[in-house]
Amino acid sequence: MSSYSLDPAVKHDLVFLFDVADGNPNGDPDAGNRPRTDDETGHGLVSDVALKRKVRDTIGLAAESAGLDLARYQIFVEAGHALNTRLEASYTDNGFTPGEKLTGEQATQARDWLTARYVDIRLFGAVMSTGRTSALGQIRGPIQVTIARSIDPVNPVDHAITRVTQTRQADIDQGERTEMGSKWTVPYGLYRAEIHYSAPLGKRTKVSTEDLDLLLRTLINMFDHDRSATRGEMATRGLYVFSHSDAFGAAPAHTLASRIRLQRISDGAPRSFDDYKVDIDDANLPTGVRLTRVLG
Repeated sequence: MSSYSLDPAVKHDLVFLFDVADGNPNGDPDAGNRPRTDDETGHGLVSDVALKRKVRDTIGLAAESAGLDLARYQIFVEAGHALNTRLEASYTDNGFTPGEKLTGEQATQARDWLTARYVDIRLFGAVMSTGRTSALGQIRGPIQVTIARSIDPVNPVDHAITRVTQTRQADIDQGERTEMGSKWTVPYGLYRAEIHYSAPLGKRTKVSTEDLDLLLRTLINMFDHDRSATRGEMATRGLYVFSHSDAFGAAPAHTLASRIRLQRISDGAPRSFDDYKVDIDDANLPTGVRLTRVLG
């Protein structure tokens, strides 16, 4: 586990920095998988959904490495598993019949069954009013992740690639020897996202200190366990946590996040993290706020 124990009973605001070199951090399926960008400014974007997908894909491995009870760190939104099947299990395992009308107390019992097993529901919440489980409604998650935006505009590049064999035998019979394709990359981009934890919502989903510490560990290491040729080299470059003294918060989140500033220190197009300097203003923090530099 990490050495940073976050209290789930108080508010936390995080600044998360990561970069990509010669890869596509988040392709847009409506644009031929071109890296997402702001059409007006050219800044690169990575959706909150993409970031949470990486957390989901990695947090179970982090839990296993930390020796935690894996029954508590299952993933609800997981490839190859139907959501309705898992939702209906919350009925049957509690002695209810999917489709029956539940009392408020029974619905709470079924929701507690889900939050006790699925860490992504505890952290991110879920919409569960589907199929025969409409009584479950929705669980609002205590963790909210913003869309990540690059510090500087990025310049996506479309690379033509070839393959030495064909997809169809008919093309080989006609004498074709190679097949063309394409691959989008960002030469370099440093991205910034903000993550916010709500203590009142965390209390509802029964988030623990272990859950929050595991989230930090996952954010630091998740790109090392999600590698592919498409994504190039991605790495976490900074993780800063502003912890408040209570559940309400001692200062607005945006005033705290603005204390983490990035400055270009090189001429020309940025091509590495060394082209930036991270300035951290930790002087005169508001009363009741503590800054933890988890990474960076």
